Amino acid sequence: MKEIEKMQAGMEYCYDDEDITMMKLNALENANLFNSLSEDDLDKQHEILAQILGSVGENVWIAKRFCFDNGKNIFIGNNFTGNFNLTILDIKEVCIGDNVMIGPNTTITTVGHPLSPKKRREHLAQASEIRIGNDVWLGANVTVLPGVTIGNNVVVGAGAVVSKDIPDNSLALGVPAKVVRKLDNDID
Repeated sequence: MKEIEKMQAGMEYCYDDEDITMMKLNALENANLFNSLSEDDLDKQHEILAQILGSVGENVWIAKRFCFDNGKNIFIGNNFTGNFNLTILDIKEVCIGDNVMIGPNTTITTVGHPLSPKKRREHLAQASEIRIGNDVWLGANVTVLPGVTIGNNVVVGAGAVVSKDIPDNSLALGVPAKVVRKLDNDID
């Protein structure tokens, strides 16, 4: 199997493989293109996002600097706000629902590296998809780790590290993020 095929299958792969490096370089070019657009040209921003992401809904705004590993593995619903310095390492799929707000300096990463120093020296990585439901607010400086599902109507407090699934209608805080209370859902 090629390394890119291993990556796509969710297996350990060598992240400095030529095909994977080319994918990342293409993503850097696309990110630079998006980040160079005029702040007030929302139509052009949406047009470029529609070209470089897997899918993008209506009423989507992402502030500068937006960084990603691939782009085509990011799927964003309607009414999305991504604040300054949003990083989405989308080696695997990142699916984001409708009415989601993400605070500044947030990192969503589908990729991790082995605990073994030998394997890290071999430049190995492994990725798992991330799912974020509808009506979610991730505060500033939140980190979402590989394989996590965040349910609907969830608020994750600033600085939290989400390493496990968060169920619907929850407020999660801390490192690691833990549900501290249930939230009412006033949407019919």
